[in-house]
Amino acid sequence: MIRKNDSFVFFVLLFFLFSLSPGFGFQDTGQEKVELKLNLPKPMFVGTPRNIRSPNLERITGKRRPPFFVPKGTELLSLDKPVTSSDTEPVIGDLEFVTDSEKSGEEGYYVELGPGVQWVQIDLGGSYSLNAVLIWHYHSQARVYRDVIVQVSDDPDFITNVQTIYNNDHDNSAGLGIGKDKEYIETNEGRLVDPRGITGRYIRLYSRGNTSNEMNHYVEVEVYGTLSK
Repeated sequence: MIRKNDSFVFFVLLFFLFSLSPGFGFQDTGQEKVELKLNLPKPMFVGTPRNIRSPNLERITGKRRPPFFVPKGTELLSLDKPVTSSDTEPVIGDLEFVTDSEKSGEEGYYVELGPGVQWVQIDLGGSYSLNAVLIWHYHSQARVYRDVIVQVSDDPDFITNVQTIYNNDHDNSAGLGIGKDKEYIETNEGRLVDPRGITGRYIRLYSRGNTSNEMNHYVEVEVYGTLSK
């Protein structure tokens, strides 16, 4: 007969085994992990945003993002790397703003692309093992950007070997497939995406307007990783 204590031990062991499986979020790869230190811009608004409606919006907790850990040796790869876009003539700003390390939410620090589905693409200059991607679309006002999709590839045209690491397009309105991630309200913390160590040279980020207007914006994108072995 199984006693209560035996059942408890069994479930603890079962949880431990699952935690070692790929994709669970606690996989031990044998690499030493360190906290990813981030230089965040100052907040541009305070309080809980209201009157933003979305069927796919994540629950607002008001809490700060917990520490994020990456393999030791992880570096910022995207600083001053070349940026291209589906909109070759931005409405406001320059594409260089995307990787210039300036993350202020004030005027003059973001690039504005036209309406509809638009993307920016960063060339890291080589293939890397990616450990974190941070995105700041626009954080001087509470808003939600639609169809945020992040893909990685070694093909600059994103035709072959394309890996999607984030997709909150719940109804396939961008035409790149239905995503399971949640929409979110922009803040000075940015959105942190976990690539889980996949390798690639090019990072492409999509969006399709926002809850304030039809335009697409980027303040900064930071890509962290290590050289592929």
